[in-house]
Amino acid sequence: MKNIAVAPRVKVSADGHGVVSHAGMGMVRELADRTGLSTQVTVALADTYRGPWVYAPGDVFADLAAAVADGADCIDGVGQLCGDREHVFGAAASTTTMWRLVDERIDAAQLPAVRAARAAARAAAWDAGAAPADQDWLHIDIDATLVIDHSDNKAGATPTWKKTFGHHPLLAFLDRPEIAGGEALGGLLRTGNAGANTASDHIIVLEQALAALPPAWQPDPDQPGDPDKPKVLVRCDTAGATHKFAEACRTAGVGFSFGYPVDVRVQDAVDTLNLGSCWYPAIDTRGGIRDGAWVAEATDLVNLESWPPGTRLILRKERPHPGAQLRFTDADGMRVTAFITDTPHGVVPGQVAGLELRHRQHARVEDRIRELKATGLRNLPCHSFWANAAWLEIVLAAADLVTWTRLIGFRNQPGLARAEINTFRYRVLHVAARITRGARQLRLRIDATWRWAAAIVTAWQHLRTAFG
Repeated sequence: MKNIAVAPRVKVSADGHGVVSHAGMGMVRELADRTGLSTQVTVALADTYRGPWVYAPGDVFADLAAAVADGADCIDGVGQLCGDREHVFGAAASTTTMWRLVDERIDAAQLPAVRAARAAARAAAWDAGAAPADQDWLHIDIDATLVIDHSDNKAGATPTWKKTFGHHPLLAFLDRPEIAGGEALGGLLRTGNAGANTASDHIIVLEQALAALPPAWQPDPDQPGDPDKPKVLVRCDTAGATHKFAEACRTAGVGFSFGYPVDVRVQDAVDTLNLGSCWYPAIDTRGGIRDGAWVAEATDLVNLESWPPGTRLILRKERPHPGAQLRFTDADGMRVTAFITDTPHGVVPGQVAGLELRHRQHARVEDRIRELKATGLRNLPCHSFWANAAWLEIVLAAADLVTWTRLIGFRNQPGLARAEINTFRYRVLHVAARITRGARQLRLRIDATWRWAAAIVTAWQHLRTAFG
């Protein structure tokens, strides 16, 4: 006989006091102030006001970025996420004020100043401990994505190459493999029918990405071999493999690693390499042999004179993943891919296999885009094109704030530093706390039974200590 007894019902009422939900969001919002992001944005947008403001534009921008990091995907949802924390972290602007900032304050003239403000905040965050530990190479990954719109009254929304409708932004991330995510260096909002291989757009995003780096980390075009400067590499798929973009990388003093189409010339090179048994085993991230994958250099087998001097062609063949369909470019049941790079011999450990591993890690940009779509990019909420471009900058700032929080606060907590954004929200940003007042102090008490309570408190202290 089954037991049909039910647990005692819990009495529910809406008369609680001294409790705040999503308390961890305050850490991200505080970081926006400590890096100077809110102050710098205020300076950038001050000339858009005719008189004094009630809420500084930088504070409104930081509130929006923190709320987007916390899960808001539209401006109307920001008020719902911020309202229950005003008595702890201060009053927030109304939804109307937030709409006005995005719709009226930030346009094409103000966007460069907002990007400069984000760059200044990045420099402050890196000085506080978020700088890359490995000062040898910086890897910038550029890729485009589609943002679907379900309305035809948004400026710039057009049919896309995937037979959908929306926008086609181009994004640049700095790869940070020590955590789950990357720093959002730049982004260009484009119409839905924008080409994936438009060289001019890639050049614009590259310029944004390099300008977003702190001055000490930017390459010197006049002295590309300066040992005091870190080496910068730009990675793209075949959409970025254009002669104009390769020349722009060379002019900017950065290296490149681009996907290369497998055409007839590459297929002939594969046949030649197969006859000569010139393939070498590929390696994995730990330096071990990668099962079922081989690499070879085909620089001398394909004419590369139209590319910058020193360009090399690297090929990889591997067994397709289970369930994958072969393409007509695959040979002998092997999936063949190719890429070009201007990195000379002996620079990267592992020789050709090391170059292939480095380029293969460009695939992490898909994870960066997926997380960015989970942090506000899935929806462009405005009708105006430039208002949506401003929203894109807010989304990029939100991604940076989460990344810096992980790098500075949770560097010694790999379970949280490498967690997906939704997991990070559940464990850290959405934590509830109780508010107490005593001895002229306001205290935020996180529930001691919460599994990650001690890690959150420690991370908060690390942030405050890092910035003094």
